[in-house]
Amino acid sequence: MAAPRAVLLLSGKRKSGKDFVAEELRGRLGPDVCAVLRLSGPLKELYAKEHGLDFQRLLDASAYKAFRQDMIRWGEERRRADPGCFCRAAVAGAAQPVWVVSDTRRLSDLEWFRDVYGDAVLTVRVVATEETRRRRDWVFVTGVDDAESECGLDQGVTFDWVITNDGDELALDEQLETLLQSLRGRL
Repeated sequence: MAAPRAVLLLSGKRKSGKDFVAEELRGRLGPDVCAVLRLSGPLKELYAKEHGLDFQRLLDASAYKAFRQDMIRWGEERRRADPGCFCRAAVAGAAQPVWVVSDTRRLSDLEWFRDVYGDAVLTVRVVATEETRRRRDWVFVTGVDDAESECGLDQGVTFDWVITNDGDELALDEQLETLLQSLRGRL
């Protein structure tokens, strides 16, 4: 497997549109050039396996909510023992020159990617106002929205890019095109 030329680590609050931005980037670059990777996929799969749960049901948004807080706790324990465990699992098999990690949430994730992929790593913060997030059905949940899984990159990180995703399609398009121009220079 060839090393990626660019690894974009997307972070942001719930309902900021990280997955939407990741899919937009893949759509514009093409699936042969860009892979969208999720750290939560391996976490959920391993959690389901260790707890005797149906992984597919765990992926369902309604079933997932019942396990979210315990899964966060369990994931933190795993990360303390091995900070790169979910990162390694997420990148396994990715062969495209551009990787977009759509759910970077912790400093340990960011540090792992920087240690392994160096200058290929770009950090991207996706932001949206609380009003916009509420329109996307976000509701503050104690123990989730104030946990490291949501706040771990709120301070102490200087992002290479900040993408504002408040529903203004033209503004978002301009921001993404500027980012894509930079990426194309790496290909």
